Amino acid sequence: MPGHVTGLDVHPVKGLSAQSLDEVVLTAGHGFPHDRVLALARPEGGYAPGLRTPLPKDRFYMLAVDERLAGLRTRLDTGTGVLRVWVRGHEVLAADLNDPEGVADATAFFARVLDLPEGTRPVLAHEEGRRFTDVSVSSDAMMNAVSLINLASVRDLGERVGAEVDPRRFRANLYVDGLAPFAERDLVGREFTVGGVRLRGVLRTKRCAATEVDPVRARRDLSVPRLVMAEYGNSEMGVYAEVVAGGTVRPGDAVTILEESR
Repeated sequence: MPGHVTGLDVHPVKGLSAQSLDEVVLTAGHGFPHDRVLALARPEGGYAPGLRTPLPKDRFYMLAVDERLAGLRTRLDTGTGVLRVWVRGHEVLAADLNDPEGVADATAFFARVLDLPEGTRPVLAHEEGRRFTDVSVSSDAMMNAVSLINLASVRDLGERVGAEVDPRRFRANLYVDGLAPFAERDLVGREFTVGGVRLRGVLRTKRCAATEVDPVRARRDLSVPRLVMAEYGNSEMGVYAEVVAGGTVRPGDAVTILEESR
């Protein structure tokens, strides 16, 4: 099954914009560097600094519930800690998340975006060595899994339902093309290489209401989980994979399925 990488995305802040990468260096047992290392926690959701127990995704502000976040273009400079936010091309926030005043500015801004009650703000969540991924509640190993979307599967869904489905709805790390539609489902339990990295598929990805949100128009306009279930008999689109042997991945790199390794 020939395939190749078409895009690499990291999401430094859970629920906010993807940041495209020209390359990524992956390490065995770890996910994308800086992926979901920050989150906007609900003040009543049980997060407190120092918490090492993973929390369900509904304890955070995220697209499954808060689609207006998709209307923001955001970028975190992972070197300086400065988060920038644009609305319709205009920069509306530049906050240093390493500084308490910058954190206060950022949480006040998101409180306004989310239309929270007076005096209520998100809590900026960060725990060294932990990620706020949806599957972090399963295990620390799954917390560090890499998410992959097969563009052929997305196109197949769009053709079946008569709508253009933007692959970015699925907020993956790796986007690949050249595989057969839904060939990625068979990667679970198998090893494959992507550029200089060796991975093993570990879990098919069940989709949630976050995929209903158009990432450009920031509107909930397509019931993706329901449509996937109706067309294929399950809610799966994409897979999670663990990094078995590290290396560098770039767009254009080949995706090669190795011999059966279940």
